[in-house]
Amino acid sequence: MYNVPSHNELQKIVELIRSIIFPDFFPATTQPEPLLKAMMLIQLSTVIDDAEEAKRITKEFCQSMPRIRALIEMDVDAAMHNDPAVASRAEVVYCYPLIRVMLHYRPAHCLYQLGVPLIPRMLTEMAHSETGIDIHPAAQIGDHFCIDHGTGVVIGETAIIGSHVVLYQGVTLGAKNFQYDEEGKPMNVPRHPIIEDNVTIYSNASVLGRIRIGHDTIVGGNIWLTHDVPPHSRVVQRPCDGIPPHNNVDVLNDK
Repeated sequence: MYNVPSHNELQKIVELIRSIIFPDFFPATTQPEPLLKAMMLIQLSTVIDDAEEAKRITKEFCQSMPRIRALIEMDVDAAMHNDPAVASRAEVVYCYPLIRVMLHYRPAHCLYQLGVPLIPRMLTEMAHSETGIDIHPAAQIGDHFCIDHGTGVVIGETAIIGSHVVLYQGVTLGAKNFQYDEEGKPMNVPRHPIIEDNVTIYSNASVLGRIRIGHDTIVGGNIWLTHDVPPHSRVVQRPCDGIPPHNNVDVLNDK
């Protein structure tokens, strides 16, 4: 019989992580660090047969908590910097779906990098169900990341996102097509965009394929983008009249 991690216990682990990262907002009734270590080891043991390996990964994950905390604190900073509707840091921590999803994604990404099966994907899918934001745990996301509103955002497995990137609702960082092996199975190769630093992508834009969006670029809303964009660009819709299909995007360079 296949051992399955407990959804309820994983949710408790996320809540413990939240209390470690935001002790002023979510004070723990007990010392959260020892409890996190014990609970994580139990869940890792359901997917890792080697007990010593499970202990090693648990130790490395717990040692990564200061880095995870720093990154999520920077995500809070990014939300405060990019949304004039923010009234306080408490409002971001308690109310913004960005923080809920990053509390799942950043630990999940750490576990994914440590080679843990299943659990990272379970963690991000839990956040997907709660927020409508779908981030694969393998995606690489830099510091000061901001998603405003959030519903419908999709970030694929091989996406790479730099620092100080802002996404709005409905943005897809997806694959344009798939490569297949000789047996007809889809190949797991890089197929999602690379988004460089200081990029803003507005609502319902679809950025597809292994393309590169240069730093300090703005991608307008409702854009279908399948080619590289140089740094310091603005990608906008052309007027629809008289424009042939699939050729209705202008790339304007600010340099």
